[in-house]
Amino acid sequence: MSTQADPLRWPAEAIWASVVPEWPGFSIEILPEIDSTNTELMRRARNAVHDPILLLAERQTAGRGRLGRAWHGEVGHALTFSLGLPYQPQNWSGLSLAVGLSLAESLGPDIQLKWPNDLWRQQRKMGGILIEAASQGGKSYAVIGIGLNIQLPPTTDLRTPAAAIAEFWQGATAPMVLERITQPLLKALKEFETQGFAPLQQRFNARDALRGLKVQSSDALEGLCEGVDNQGALQILTNDGRQSINSSEVSVRAL
Repeated sequence: MSTQADPLRWPAEAIWASVVPEWPGFSIEILPEIDSTNTELMRRARNAVHDPILLLAERQTAGRGRLGRAWHGEVGHALTFSLGLPYQPQNWSGLSLAVGLSLAESLGPDIQLKWPNDLWRQQRKMGGILIEAASQGGKSYAVIGIGLNIQLPPTTDLRTPAAAIAEFWQGATAPMVLERITQPLLKALKEFETQGFAPLQQRFNARDALRGLKVQSSDALEGLCEGVDNQGALQILTNDGRQSINSSEVSVRAL
């Protein structure tokens, strides 16, 4: 375990002790600032560093979301970290959904999931997930980036209105949230590695923010969202029948 002195008092030792029995060699690294925790772990992976790690930055200067969108985390206002794990699931399909489900279940009953990688509350975005992978010598390494709003971001110039954990968890801080979500998340990742997404399908659909809404994909597919299948593919009932979407951007259309 490696940490640096930190005024936010990150509970690194307690988290490390709770997860290292299942993840031998696991470490925690806390940085005051970095361009992107995902970018850094992918750089390390390309240099054959594949140890299990939680890399946290109090501030990211070039944080990345899905499809190259920027994610900026200010000190104390957002929780931004990445997990780097040697990872060999039988099927990668649905991994971002499994991550989101674990986070939502740790944070509260009214947290919803917007396929494929966002956490929503009251039709507003509270956080996002970015998953990348590196492969070397027949072995794979997963980099799982997570960004959560602790406080509402100062800007209102957002594609989707923002939600924040502090709105429903009085006194919430980034260290408190990290301690609550990390051990359940790593447990969920272990289970996904061996069982895949299928056991999580019903739990995901119960929190699906799109289910029952008319949606449109980035490639102009339109229809009624019917949740996800047992591989995590979004099911859309169109005029031509049910269609499955595995990796397309999905936006909600008003009825």
